[in-house]
Amino acid sequence: MASRDPRWVLRERPSVALIAGLVLTGLCGLVSFSFDVLNGDPVYFFIALGLALAPVPVLLAAVLALDRMEPEPRSNLIFAFAWGAGVAVLVAGVINSFNLFYIENTVRLGYDYARNLAATFGAPVVEETMKGLVLLGLLRFKRAELDGPTDGIIYASMVGLGFAMSENVSYYVAALDDLGAQGLAVTVVLRGILSPFAHPLFTSMIGVAVAYAAQRQGSMRIFVIAAGWIGAMALHGIWNGFASYVGLGGLVVAYLLLMIVLFVMIWIIFRDRKRIVGLIQSYLPAYRPTGLVAQYDVNMLSSLPGRRQARQWARTHGGRGGLRAMNDYQLAATELGLLHERARRGVIDESTFDEEQQALLECMAGARAQFPVPQPVPPGGEASPGYRPGP
Repeated sequence: MASRDPRWVLRERPSVALIAGLVLTGLCGLVSFSFDVLNGDPVYFFIALGLALAPVPVLLAAVLALDRMEPEPRSNLIFAFAWGAGVAVLVAGVINSFNLFYIENTVRLGYDYARNLAATFGAPVVEETMKGLVLLGLLRFKRAELDGPTDGIIYASMVGLGFAMSENVSYYVAALDDLGAQGLAVTVVLRGILSPFAHPLFTSMIGVAVAYAAQRQGSMRIFVIAAGWIGAMALHGIWNGFASYVGLGGLVVAYLLLMIVLFVMIWIIFRDRKRIVGLIQSYLPAYRPTGLVAQYDVNMLSSLPGRRQARQWARTHGGRGGLRAMNDYQLAATELGLLHERARRGVIDESTFDEEQQALLECMAGARAQFPVPQPVPPGGEASPGYRPGP
């Protein structure tokens, strides 16, 4: 094993490439916002920005709540969100503007007809492609992070939320300019309250496909990704088209379709959670001779309430240090089960498996060494609830 800190396998530290990428996405976001300022009153921009930012913490919490079994590295999640809010919005906005200009002036169609046409057939292709690029980047450079469909949905949702936030600023500014406060209120209700997960759901179809491809070999992966990409563009086009051409009734139908997709994605996430539990129960008992895993560890790791109870126990008896140790142990143990599955599928070679296995075991050993020692139970007293590692 190399002399480096074994925590490298948990992939928590930001790289130089990540920092450079965040700088790029930040600059793109500033350029995109500058267009919004120039296109409307600066006061309108700040009102729109505040309204667009307001639901973001709640939406992010809802997405991250689905990612508790094997949390993704924060740096990757931040980059996905920043890509959607910066690069994807800026490039898509420029291309969509050119498409609208071309349809209106070269094809000689009226503005309203050209706008509906561009929104239905042009914008979905451009926007889903720009959002999907970050998922292809993860497949190419961070393949080990895509352990199942849940990971694909989480990353797709992050880039979708970033995109929707920045796009909402433009829509809110335009609504204030064109229709005043009443138009703004209607737009906020439609985009910020009734359909905040539209963009995440569109792109989640690409996320599921990319995650599927990350777990397999062969040319079939290309067709799966293409199918997910087409599905995302089609769903996006249906949403825009029904809203543009059919009116309120069409919007209701599109909304119901979106709800169906939402429930399907939630079902996929719960199925994937059961799969991860199965991997933990299958692979971790073999490590009992190391002293790093006992049956109560497997039981604790196999349920979210058990994990939460263990973290509460660690914090109660060991403070923040104990909580950090328990978090590290849970993450490393879960990654160990997923590592075995990647090896079984042939996604990684033997040397990579051996290196990561050793690093994960060292992380688990280091975490267990920092577990708090429970206070002895007084005669006639009751054992404190929660996880108790014992001797």
